Amino acid sequence: MYEQHFGLSELPFSLTPNTHFFLNLPTHQEALNLILVALENGDGFVKIVGEVGAGKTLLCRKLLNAIDERYVSAYIPNPYLNPDDLRRGFARELGVALDNLSGSYELLERLNQRLIALAADGKRVVLLVDEAQAMPEETIEALRLLTNLETESAKLFQVVLFGQPELDQLLARHSLRQLLQRITFSYRLQQLDAEGVGQYLNHRLARAGYNGVPLFDRTAVKLLTKASLGTPRLVNILGHKAMLCAYGKGDRRIGASHVQLAVKDTEGVVLPWYRRLAGGMR
Repeated sequence: MYEQHFGLSELPFSLTPNTHFFLNLPTHQEALNLILVALENGDGFVKIVGEVGAGKTLLCRKLLNAIDERYVSAYIPNPYLNPDDLRRGFARELGVALDNLSGSYELLERLNQRLIALAADGKRVVLLVDEAQAMPEETIEALRLLTNLETESAKLFQVVLFGQPELDQLLARHSLRQLLQRITFSYRLQQLDAEGVGQYLNHRLARAGYNGVPLFDRTAVKLLTKASLGTPRLVNILGHKAMLCAYGKGDRRIGASHVQLAVKDTEGVVLPWYRRLAGGMR
């Protein structure tokens, strides 16, 4: 594609949550630090909320890489499950044998025995749930009840919930107040400002092998920030398309005109003055 044209070894703006491209921007680093401190303190529930495309899954993957050998992690990427399937998924992640089960009670017994054995070995178990806003209410309640598994001195596992803002609405239900009270730390990922977007673009390009003056000029960064609202996923989409536009024209740097073309080609993304113009033409 355009890698050779810009001196890259790989595409810089892939939508795959690759931790190779993780940037320690304040909002993401603060969230990561908060989770690590909460896990170290043995707190039960941690909640991380962010808008669509804010980088929650990438943060989750980064956390999985950041925790040391003291921890055993279990990762549930799609929690739209009934309570029994959630328990099975958690047990499977911990290496529990699920063959010849006579029912839910035996599943809980095997899971409890595995958690106790890990605790006896000095291991801490952390369950990471991505897209937590998709969990059915009965499944969230089942998760809360699971956390009742404990020794005399500590919980047998900790939970980190990653979700969209709808997760806050879900947990605000009166019926889920017991779980809400167990959330000891929470954090909301913030959108990037123009400086953050510039750092984000330069970091990903450098990780992809670029070595030179900033590829996106100041006007391009400013327009890209407005169009994306500082959302990393949209920055990736628009950045990729802007580079395609520059490549197609034989340009070596990305300017405002390339970002404008990228915006026009992307559904659901409109620059502010386009909105005003559209309103005046009605």
